[in-house]
Amino acid sequence: MASNDEFKVLDVLEKVSKSVVNISTVRLVQDIFYQVFPVKGMGSGTIIDGEGHIITNNHVVQGAERIAVTLWNGEVLNGRLLGTCAIHDIAVVKIDKKGLIYAELGDSDKLRIGQRVYAIGNPFGLAGGPTVTSGVISALNRTIESRNELLENLVQTDAAINPGNSGGPLVDVNGKVVAINTAIIPFAHGIGFAIPINSAKKCAYDIIAKGTHVRPWLGIIGLSLSRELANYYGIPLTEGVLVTRVVGGSPADEAGIAPGDIILAMDNTPVARIEKLLSEIHKREAGEKVNLIIYRDGVKYSVEVVLARAP
Repeated sequence: MASNDEFKVLDVLEKVSKSVVNISTVRLVQDIFYQVFPVKGMGSGTIIDGEGHIITNNHVVQGAERIAVTLWNGEVLNGRLLGTCAIHDIAVVKIDKKGLIYAELGDSDKLRIGQRVYAIGNPFGLAGGPTVTSGVISALNRTIESRNELLENLVQTDAAINPGNSGGPLVDVNGKVVAINTAIIPFAHGIGFAIPINSAKKCAYDIIAKGTHVRPWLGIIGLSLSRELANYYGIPLTEGVLVTRVVGGSPADEAGIAPGDIILAMDNTPVARIEKLLSEIHKREAGEKVNLIIYRDGVKYSVEVVLARAP
């Protein structure tokens, strides 16, 4: 028999499941004979407000000619794509219905390894509502290369995330959405990945407010400093981002950053690896000033950079 605590969690999951929708798409594909034929796709989505805004994965709706949204009660509505954020595999779909049950978004910066989570999806829009699988947070800050994208700062979980569950929420025991599930990783057998909700909601809120997600840009290409790399170049450091290229006319170029510099911190936050630097950049806004700690020729110094809109 389930304990009282378990019953509370089950009640929470039942409630948040009503914010999870099925998303069916139709794409028009051209074959080698230049004939066009429709291809159906499916995934899940998460209603995030009472105005009908839905977060899903970019790869679920990418290239779709038609989008149909099935609510938890079986009601089918037309969906309209508002915008995408490919770097985080996030898209926002709008349906013309108000007063919807929507999910509460949490804070993915507070996630801890070993924390209990539940992956919810609505892959077929079947009677009986969405599906639920359980697991724990296995790891944080994963960077994974998919077929077409490099996805950064992912949450790794052992909760089963099947292809039809892409775009559904990963929730904690309080029913707060802490990440958006993605099944874009082809080799993830028994391993689930999800986009942290803080990244997802920044994309979504930008799209809803501005019609597009504006990604901040520093304008460098770099490598994570390692002991081997440091020994090879004779660098007395083992952590940081070694700048290998600076894009001409970029914020980094205008601030005087040059190849060979090592970025150690941004706004007093250490950046031991390139993934951490990118994560910190993506938390900012285009036009925002940041302070970088740079190591050059045995000297540490600070430089102010104004991030620009990514080209």
